[in-house]
Amino acid sequence: MFYTCGPNEAMVVSGFFRSPPLMIAGGRVFVLPCIQKIQRIALNTLTLNVKSDKVYTRHGVPISVTGIAQVKIQGQNKEMLATACQMFMGKSEAEISQIALETLEGHQRAIIAHLTVEEIYQDRKKFSEQVFKVASSDLCNMGIGVVSYTLKDVHDDQDYLHSLGKARTAQVQKDARIGEAQYKRDSVMREAHAMQEKVSAQYKNEIEMAKAQRDYELKKAVYDVEVNTKKAESEMAYQLQVAKTKQRIEEEKMQIQVVERTQQITLQEQEITRKEKELEAKVRKPAEAEKYRLERLAEAHRLQLIMEAEAEAESIRMKGEAEAFAVGAKGRAEAEQMAKKAEAFEQYKDGAMVDMLLEKLPLIAEAISKPLSEAQKITMVSSGGAEVGAAKLTGEVMDIMTRLPAAVEKLTGVHISQVIAPAGRVH
Repeated sequence: MFYTCGPNEAMVVSGFFRSPPLMIAGGRVFVLPCIQKIQRIALNTLTLNVKSDKVYTRHGVPISVTGIAQVKIQGQNKEMLATACQMFMGKSEAEISQIALETLEGHQRAIIAHLTVEEIYQDRKKFSEQVFKVASSDLCNMGIGVVSYTLKDVHDDQDYLHSLGKARTAQVQKDARIGEAQYKRDSVMREAHAMQEKVSAQYKNEIEMAKAQRDYELKKAVYDVEVNTKKAESEMAYQLQVAKTKQRIEEEKMQIQVVERTQQITLQEQEITRKEKELEAKVRKPAEAEKYRLERLAEAHRLQLIMEAEAEAESIRMKGEAEAFAVGAKGRAEAEQMAKKAEAFEQYKDGAMVDMLLEKLPLIAEAISKPLSEAQKITMVSSGGAEVGAAKLTGEVMDIMTRLPAAVEKLTGVHISQVIAPAGRVH
């Protein structure tokens, strides 16, 4: 059959087919009658009034402390629920509360013993946190979670806390009187300081006003100078602009003249170019053609002369070779003749020399008469008389006769004195 439970309790099903037992917090479960068993455990929050009477603190002062704690079995945590079921199954909420209360009170007393009255009284939050922390670890081992812990009251039977209050009250009153005196002193000082600042501010304000007035006057003067300067510059700029406009007009006029002059120059250059082309067509081209024709004719004539000269040189070369051959043959013949003459000279000696001289006399006479025969005309010029002309001619004849022995010796190889006796006889 089915069993249900609310969110504030848990069901534990054990028995056949339930090992380990099934734990359900808020829900339903099917239970087999007779062979399975169902048990319930409350999950309600338990409020505990943790009171510790006359617990001695670290300095031996007995005090009583009361704290309020909220605890509950954690049904959402399966491990803590299983632990709580093992420890508290079958127990009532009062019994569970008593166990948790004794645990919390024990930890609360232990913590009080380690602190002073002042630490507990002045810093309750720290005390609550320590109790909460220490107690939570032990209660969690039982499956119980500490939801909260708050220190509710601290008192003692020895008026220790009352004395602390009086001392604190006296200290507070003393601090209040000191604070009031300091406030009055500070108030007077602040008032004096405020007055001083007021006077300083007033002086500074007056100084600033004077500076502002001075700056105003200076700036006004500067502005006046700038305005006057701008006015003067404007007037000068106007005049300058007028002058520039006039100058630009003049420049444009000059530019127009320059353009007109340029056009005239261009027309003149075109006319010059036309005339040059006309001159080139009428004079230069025919002249160049004539020049080219004359150059071709001159080149042809030069080639003709070169060919004629080459032909003449070839003819001269061949003639020279023929003459050289003839001279060689003649030389050989003369050499043979001379050899024979030498033999004859060796045999006849003086008679041969006379015979040779006689053979050469016609040649000597020809050599003497040749200059006179080549003279086409003989002009006698006399500045002093005929005797001078005759003497000059006689001198020339005598000069020829003087060169006769040398000519004879050159032709015969024999000095004339060897063949002519001193008396003019021939040996």
